[in-house]
Amino acid sequence: MPKAARSICVFCGARPGADAAFMAEAHAVGTMLAQKGLRLVYGAGDVGIMGEVARAALAAGGDTMGVIPTHLMQAERGRRDLGALVITETMHERKKVMFANSDAILVLPGGAGSLDEFFEVLTWRQLGLHAKPIYILNSGGYWGPLAALIDHVIAHGFAEPSLRGFYTLLPDLGALDARLTEFAA
Repeated sequence: MPKAARSICVFCGARPGADAAFMAEAHAVGTMLAQKGLRLVYGAGDVGIMGEVARAALAAGGDTMGVIPTHLMQAERGRRDLGALVITETMHERKKVMFANSDAILVLPGGAGSLDEFFEVLTWRQLGLHAKPIYILNSGGYWGPLAALIDHVIAHGFAEPSLRGFYTLLPDLGALDARLTEFAA
């Protein structure tokens, strides 16, 4: 029986962001996942960075799984042409299904929703509830303030220094490519 493909859950913005480089990198990430035979698990929308990752993965022949709550089907233009589509009742259920169907997490630029998703899986990792890799693509230094905030939390005694080891901040697409190559092997 062939080994099942590994899956990467991508948390990212439902908006394109102010820097066109974010969309270009989202396209490169979607293509990269497909080329490495990694299934994209994401929020099922066809808007913003989220939509660009999926369009690129699909265009490159990649496998995709989208998870979207009913109340966002219209706003996020939920795609129905994915390898798998799960429609949930709540945002919490969406995150739970995405996480359960992935072997690793990748965070691209995004807003409050992406931060919520990242902190939930980081907290679960800190509590020992999983050991899945968490990668953050620090596009143009976008997530630098997040890393500084985590250092701040540690410095003030609200987390152990080991918290830094539960995620990997990747400076660029080349570093992500190297990690995904290792991960896919």
